[in-house]
Amino acid sequence: MVKHSGLGKGLEALIPGDDLNQETQNTNTVSIESIKPNPRQPRSIFKQDELKELAESIRENGIIQPLIISPAENPGEYYLVAGERRLLAAKMLGLESVPVIIRDVSDIQQLELALVENVQREDLSPLETAEAYRQLADDFSLSHDEIARKVGKSRVTITNTIRLLKLPEEVLNHLRAGEITEGHARAILALTTPESQIAATETVIRKSLNVRQTEQLVQLLLGQKKKETIKPVYSSQVKEIEELLRNSLGTKVNLHYTPKGGSVVIRYYSDEELDSIINKITRK
Repeated sequence: MVKHSGLGKGLEALIPGDDLNQETQNTNTVSIESIKPNPRQPRSIFKQDELKELAESIRENGIIQPLIISPAENPGEYYLVAGERRLLAAKMLGLESVPVIIRDVSDIQQLELALVENVQREDLSPLETAEAYRQLADDFSLSHDEIARKVGKSRVTITNTIRLLKLPEEVLNHLRAGEITEGHARAILALTTPESQIAATETVIRKSLNVRQTEQLVQLLLGQKKKETIKPVYSSQVKEIEELLRNSLGTKVNLHYTPKGGSVVIRYYSDEELDSIINKITRK
């Protein structure tokens, strides 16, 4: 069962519910050549094997669900609003015309209807989804909360998805090529410089790290950076502890401190001094 998101209502976004069946029965037919691509189509990659399967289905059964188109600036030309896979499959079969429903559609509806087709079927890549959300935010001034309500996702999901676009182009190319996943990319986003993000990505690919291993790599890289700033903060406390231990044990003591553990080095210079230290520690 397909789980529908909160984004629009498919055809019902343009055709009220009770009118849907009647409208789909009274379609128009237009030339494929008169239909221009949806300028707001977020999807840029279509799997050829899936298009071939759809083409075979259309060859056997025809186009059951009409495409939705909107009048373009030039008379007799139209923008495709919904049904790009069906249009591509029809072209693959060499069809000259397709059934359509013609509707006046705003720019934001063009994007929303394209998202209806793709997001609900999970056809979009992470970057295509991120770019679609970015368009809603930048081109139509929608807040992340408003986008979340439209697409049936959480606000955090919207924000994190859009943040993918902030990665360096080198990293984005690896994501487009499928060499890293969205999970890898989200982990790499935690690094603070483009150089570290690129270097981490190359390590992930070279070592074939999974997402969990990538998160550990990022934590390690961030931890090494934090270590340099933590040491001066605790230096005075470390000296106080060392002095306390020296006075208690009567010998030189060095404390090597980190927030995640460390070591205590106790010096002794004879067997008798070692016995004395042991007695003091064990109270024997």
